[in-house]
Amino acid sequence: MALTGRTALLAALGSLPVGILAPSWAGMLAVNAPLSLAILCDYLLAAPVRTLRFTRSGDTTVRLHEQANVQLMVSNPSARPLRAQVRDAWPPSSWTPGTEQAASRHRLNVPAGERRRLSTVLRPTRRGDRRAELVTVRSYGPLGLAARQGSHRVPWTVRVLPPFTSRKHLPSRLARLRELDGRTSVLSRGQGTEFDSLREYVPGDDTRSIDWRATARQATLAVRTWRPERDRHILIVLDTGRTSAGRVGDVPRLDAAMDAALLLTALASRAGDRVGLLAYDRRIRAQVLRRSAHELLPAMVDALAPLEPELVETDTRGLAAAVLKNAPQRSLIVLLTGLDAAPIEQGLLPVLPQLAQRHTVVVASVMDPKVQQMSLERGDIQAVYGAAAALQTLEQRRRTAQQLERYGATVVDAPPELLAPSLADIYLALKAAGRL
Repeated sequence: MALTGRTALLAALGSLPVGILAPSWAGMLAVNAPLSLAILCDYLLAAPVRTLRFTRSGDTTVRLHEQANVQLMVSNPSARPLRAQVRDAWPPSSWTPGTEQAASRHRLNVPAGERRRLSTVLRPTRRGDRRAELVTVRSYGPLGLAARQGSHRVPWTVRVLPPFTSRKHLPSRLARLRELDGRTSVLSRGQGTEFDSLREYVPGDDTRSIDWRATARQATLAVRTWRPERDRHILIVLDTGRTSAGRVGDVPRLDAAMDAALLLTALASRAGDRVGLLAYDRRIRAQVLRRSAHELLPAMVDALAPLEPELVETDTRGLAAAVLKNAPQRSLIVLLTGLDAAPIEQGLLPVLPQLAQRHTVVVASVMDPKVQQMSLERGDIQAVYGAAAALQTLEQRRRTAQQLERYGATVVDAPPELLAPSLADIYLALKAAGRL
């Protein structure tokens, strides 16, 4: 049983004149006995909570920071009308901080034998699966003095997907891809590109592209056009070890890496290449392989959604073994990891020659722009010391990048908002050069 504020107010109003005019146990009993009887009757007339029936429907997926609607159908099979407050509880990260109380509580009136629908609006602030918790119902009697209260478990899961904010860069990269692919007037030729077709020579064309045999068979000069090789294999590897748990601004490093992986996947699949995903720290956390172009991006988004960093040191030898197992033929390996000196020198550098010998390797890392900003500050003695530490960090990252490049890897080190487009540019440059 739950008592309402109305009950407390009536008890206080009834006890006040008794306490002032005739304070006695008889007077208190004369006031509280009728009130207690009214409370009991009100409780008995309230619709029972245990017999209520609940079903859910609505959204099962939503992008991070976007809105999801989950409906809760409440059926009242009893013979009494239901007047209730309902709390549809979800994890705190299901709403913007400060809005969860208003979003999760509902007032409800359900006549006997009928049902009503409630809508709970979620706006998640974290990736992953948000699972519904208990539905708590407080059923009031007709006088509003007492209420029955109980909870029901009504399962429902909403998967919060990565936001894919870098998709705004996709149109410009697709335009460059069309230029490489020979579908616009800008034609490019690189080592390892495929012959596409012949066309008539126009001033400005590279004379080395003239096909003299075809020219001899017709009255005009004919030049060859080329397109980048298709059906290449790309394996995106996410390091989900402890270094991926660090935050750069408001964005975890792993989330920035996911965003870059999604943009590269969307671009490469449009280019006709085969893309796979591998998330690894000490074991495989997520894997997407051998998917068709139309189902690749949804499968990758779904696999990345529940992925969280593990606070363990990445087993780089195990990672290399997993890469070689899942990329048996020559591929582009894109490793999204940190550029901290110790993990690179002790972990990645010993196995990098083995990877670079068989594959083209790109190492991409999230750089903290605050470090670059600190390196420029000279306002006071504290800022000078901070600038010295920042310069040392930047120099260390530069030396680490040079070490990786000496072993044949291409390094991308960019802030979170630039990592995805920078990685896409590297992919297009490798494709134009015929290095895939």
